[in-house]
Amino acid sequence: MATNKLDVLLVGGGVMSATLGTLLSKLDPSFKLMMVERLDRVAHESTDGWNNAGTGHAGYCELNYTPEDAKGNVEIDRALTINANFEISLQLWTTLIGTGDLPAPQNFINTTPHISFVWGEKNVNFLRQRWEKLSAHHLFREMEYSEDPEVLRQWMPLVMEGRSADEKVAATRIAHGSDVDFGSLTRNLVGSLQKHDNFELALSTEVSSIKKTADGRWDVRLKNRASGKTQTVNTAFVFLGAGGGALPLLQMSGIPEGKGYGGFPVSGQWLVCQDEAVIKQHYAKVYGKAAIGAPPMSVPHMDTRIINGKPALLFGPYAGFTTKFLKEGSVMDLIKSVRPNNLLPMMDVGLHNFDLTKYLISEVMQSHEDRVNALRDYFPAAESAKWTLAQAGQRVQIIKKDTNGRGKLEFGTELVAAADGSLAALLGASPGASVAAQAMIEVLERCFKDRMDGGWTARLKELVPSYGESLIADAELLGRVRQNTLSTLGLQRD
Repeated sequence: MATNKLDVLLVGGGVMSATLGTLLSKLDPSFKLMMVERLDRVAHESTDGWNNAGTGHAGYCELNYTPEDAKGNVEIDRALTINANFEISLQLWTTLIGTGDLPAPQNFINTTPHISFVWGEKNVNFLRQRWEKLSAHHLFREMEYSEDPEVLRQWMPLVMEGRSADEKVAATRIAHGSDVDFGSLTRNLVGSLQKHDNFELALSTEVSSIKKTADGRWDVRLKNRASGKTQTVNTAFVFLGAGGGALPLLQMSGIPEGKGYGGFPVSGQWLVCQDEAVIKQHYAKVYGKAAIGAPPMSVPHMDTRIINGKPALLFGPYAGFTTKFLKEGSVMDLIKSVRPNNLLPMMDVGLHNFDLTKYLISEVMQSHEDRVNALRDYFPAAESAKWTLAQAGQRVQIIKKDTNGRGKLEFGTELVAAADGSLAALLGASPGASVAAQAMIEVLERCFKDRMDGGWTARLKELVPSYGESLIADAELLGRVRQNTLSTLGLQRD
C-alpha cells in the first residue's frame, strides 16, 4: 500500500484545525499539510453556527468566568485571561483580512453588545462588585453598569418588557461585543488553504489507527466512509482537533500523556425565533447566572445571531445527557472510552457530581412550555408559538486525575501533547473556538519549539502584533491593537 509523506496531519475540519493549518502555512509555506474530516463537509460539527453560542467569548458577559470565592469576593483573573486570548484571535483575523485569506468581516463577525443581566438583591450586589473590579482594568474599561430600568430598557427592550417596576435589576454592557459565525470563518480559512498545492482536504474520511514508527513519525491509517477505501499517511506531526472525537483518538495514539483522561458528554438545545418583528427588537447577547449544578455551557443567554448571513434570535442552551461524543457520533462513544487508567477518575466524577446529574435529568424531562417559562425570565412577553426547539452541538467535558489520583471534572479546554512534540490533542469545551488562535499558538510553542526559536517567532508577530507581550499588563499595547482590530473588523460603534 502506498504511503503518503506529510509534515502535518490535521484531524478534524473545525476551527481549531483550520486555525493551526493557517498558521503553519504562513510560517512555512513548504509544509505539506493534510486535513481529514469524517463528515462530508468542514465545520459541520461543533464549529457549525447552530452548534455553538456564536459568542466572541471575551469575559464581557459570561458570569461563570468571574466566580465568587468562599468570602463572596469576585475573582476576575480568568476573565482577564480569556479577554486577552480573544484579542489574539481578533488580531489574527484582522491580519488575514489584509492578506486576503478571509473575506470582509461581516461574512463571519458582527457587532453585538454583550450584556450581563441579573435580578434580586444578592445578584445585583454580585454584578456591581464584578463591574467595579473589571472596569478598573484597561481590558474592561468600556464596561457600563446600570440599575436604572429606563437605561436597561434602551439596552434590551424585550428583556424589560412586562417586567415588574418593583423588581431589583442590574446589567452591564460592552458595546463592541461580537457575534461570530465560526462555521463561516472556518469554511473561509479552509477555502484559502485549498488554494495551496501543499494542502489536501479529505472529506468523509476517518482515522482507523495511529501508530508511532521507529523514526519518531506516525503512520495513520485513513478510511473513506463512503467508498470504504483506505490509505496510510506517514507524518511528522499529528493534531487531533476533532472536538468530542479527540479523546478516543488520543487514546488510540497510546501516548503516556493521554492516560487517565476521560470524558463527560453534554448535549444542548436552543429555542429559536425567526420572526423578524421580534428579532428586530433585540440587539444584544444577554447572559444571566447559571442554575445550581449546571455546566458552563448551560449558562442561559438570549442572543442576536447571524448564521450563514441570516438573523435569528436564540435562547438557551438547555443541557441534556447523551453517551455520544459527537452530534453525529455513536451511542457507544462513552462506553468505548473507558480504560483501566481512567475508570477510577470517571467513577469519582459520577459519584461526586449529584447536582450536575440532577440538573441534566431535569433538563431532559422539560416540556416545551417549561423551556418557554425559562425563556420568560429573560423575555417576559415571549409567545410559545413563535419559538421552536433546535438541537445544538455536543461537548465533552474533561475528566482527569487530581493531585491525589482521584477524578475531577474540568470545564475548560486543555492541550495534551506528546513529550517529543510529535502529537497534540485539544480536549474540552468553553471558551473553545473564541480562543482558537491562542490555543493553536500554544501548540506551536510546545510542539515546534526549535522552529519557533529558529525564526517563526518573528513571523508570528507579523500575524499577531502583540505576540510575546502581555495585553493584561500593558494598557498602551492593548489600546493600539484594539483600535486596529475593532476598526478593521467593523466592531466599533458610534
